[in-house]
Formats: sequence, structure tokens, C-alpha cells
Amino acid sequence: MQPKKIITVFGATGAQGGGLARAVLQDKNSPFAVRAVTRDKNSDKAKELAQLGAELVIADIDDQQSIENALKGAYGAYFVTFFWAHFSVEKEKAEAAMFVDAAKQADLKHVIWSTLEDTREYVPLSDNRMPTLQGQYKVPHFDGKGESDKLFTASGIPTTFLLASFYWDNFIYFGAGPKRGEDGKLALTLPIGDSKMAGIAAEDIGKCAYGIFKKGSEMIGKRIGIAGEQLTGYEMADALSKALREPVVYNKIPAEIYRGFGFPGADDLGNMFQFYDEFEKELNKTRDVGVSKQLNPDLLNFEQWLNKYAGQIPL
Repeated sequence: MQPKKIITVFGATGAQGGGLARAVLQDKNSPFAVRAVTRDKNSDKAKELAQLGAELVIADIDDQQSIENALKGAYGAYFVTFFWAHFSVEKEKAEAAMFVDAAKQADLKHVIWSTLEDTREYVPLSDNRMPTLQGQYKVPHFDGKGESDKLFTASGIPTTFLLASFYWDNFIYFGAGPKRGEDGKLALTLPIGDSKMAGIAAEDIGKCAYGIFKKGSEMIGKRIGIAGEQLTGYEMADALSKALREPVVYNKIPAEIYRGFGFPGADDLGNMFQFYDEFEKELNKTRDVGVSKQLNPDLLNFEQWLNKYAGQIPL
């Protein structure tokens, strides 16, 4: 029997990497084995992956040597950074550069880089329709990843560029879900105008990534955008109304108001929603639901996601 090919999964205890690790480990006929990267082998999520059959390795994506150690003998890797842990684009770009150097050294055969658009290619810094943030970005948590794409391309590492969508799980964990107003009624407040925004279940990102690894070399060099469904704010509010069994209205606000909400990252997210709104056609063309379904036949649409998780949305 052929030994299984090792995929080193960064962010294995997070949403994206965790979804990929579980997708591989739950497939008994998988040609791949999972090496799950964690900073804490004793965390509940790390222990759960070990029980499913993952090899755990301690590494820190801010430490080049530990990244190199995690990649030794691996066939491929899933590289993801987490901007929201530190809000620093420079740190995120440095992490991407270390991934590239380590992947080159390890001679990996297939890498998936979890990236997003560099929004400055659509809205130049000189364009005042949205404010420039941190001195040189429009949507910082997009732009650092998008800028780093060039490092992967220039290095010649066999890379698939995976672009995720808005996580519906943000309605549970990130405070983006419906809120009850002073009148006691629920409202979903988003600055996406009348545009359809691509969304996805966080667990499906990893399942789509697994589909890419299974397809192998034909996916190298491709930019693959994934989504479970593309919906307007009104359509999301309607689906939430049904799932929560009480009316939810869509509260359409300008991005400028959202940017002023004052929570950490409100300006970044306000710009992101404005980007989704103003470049609806381009972003939804990239994030193809049909392609996502081919990669992951279990792909959830919003209604199916709500059937599973609506009870966890804090109201």
C-alpha cells in the first residue's frame, strides 16, 4: 500500500484549517494524512484532531524555523494567516513570506494559499470613495493577502490561490448577526446596498480545499473563489426570519455609518462591505457556487446552514 501523502495544515484548530483537517481525516479512503499545526497540543481542538488521527506538530507562523520543521517530508500544505489576531498587515505579509521560503525549501508539490483580492487594484489609494487605512490599504485584511500572492507566483511554488467569501458563522461569533432594536424587533444591519454578497459556511472552506488537493496538479496556478450562495441583505433577512421564527428586517446603511461603529476593525469591515457592494459582479464571478459544489458536494446554502446553526446565533 502506498504511504499517505502528508498535508501540513496551518490554522488546524481554526475555521478554515480545521474544516480541511476534518474533511481529510473523516475520509477513510483519503490518499492524504494530516499534520495539524497548533501552538498548543493540549487544547481541546488539537486533542480532537489527534483522536481523529492527525499528527500534531507545534509551530508558530511567526517563527521561520518552526514552519520549516512542520513542512519536513510533507507533500503539500494549507497556508492561512489570521489578521484579526493582531490587525497588522505587515505581520501578515511577513508570515506569508516565511511560508513561501519554507515551502520552497521543503520542495512541496502542492500548496493552497488562503488569500483575498488586493482591493487597491479596484480602488486605488487616490480614490476617496473609501478612506485609506493604516496609511496604505483600502481593506487591510484583504490587501496584505492579495499583495502576498506575488511572492507565491514569483517563487515557482505549485500553488492554488483559494479565495473565501463572507463567513455566515460571523453571525454567531463576530457579532454580525441580527440585533434587537429598542422596539424589540430584529434587524440585520449591513452596508451592502442591494447587492448580492457571496457567503459560505466556514466548515465548507476546508471541504473545498480538500477537493482542490484531491484534484491535484490540474489546480496548480488557478485562482479559485468559493461560495455557498450569493444573497442580498433582504434575502438573508428573509431566510433568518424563517429560521428564527420571528421577523428580521434588513437595515441597509451607508458604509460610512458602519465604519463609525467604533468596534475594533469597523473601518476595515465597512470598507470590505462597500467593496462587496460596488464590485458585486466581479466578486461573484470569481466566487462560483457551481465550482464550489464540484469541489465539495456537501456544500451548504444559507438555508441549510441556518437549519444547522440558527440556534447558536445570539439574539
